[in-house]
Amino acid sequence: MVFDMLTHEKIFRKVINLVTVIVLYILLLAIIIGVFNVFQNIGLVWLKKGGFSQVVYSVLTIFVLIDFFKAFADYQVHERIRLTYVTDATILIVLREITVLIYGHEFENETLLVFAALILVLGIVRAIAVKFPPFECPGSVSESCEDDRAN
Repeated sequence: MVFDMLTHEKIFRKVINLVTVIVLYILLLAIIIGVFNVFQNIGLVWLKKGGFSQVVYSVLTIFVLIDFFKAFADYQVHERIRLTYVTDATILIVLREITVLIYGHEFENETLLVFAALILVLGIVRAIAVKFPPFECPGSVSESCEDDRAN
């Protein structure tokens, strides 16, 4: 009797829901720890014992975590991953790495050109994703829209 009520789809949805909630709490904890790390680094810069580059790196890391948090929270509600959140996070990761290279004076022109090309491509992908959003179903989020698109 109890097993008749549990389908593979219901089990799958419950497991995915549990995993996304756990990841959201982990990301929230990481954001909070990151903010404390930024304040610690700002204190070191103020005392002239640390570098400003670490503050910038920490802040960019927090922005990456925030974009991942938004992606998981959006998935929790809409059961899909928005391309704009993923491209935003990837652009921030690339910018963070460029910042590390520039502040560390460990870069070559070719490396910066490759990163610039990557940011350009990601920017184009993001612009296309904003210009042409996916089809929205009126009504339930979890139902398929394939029949609605044909009409």
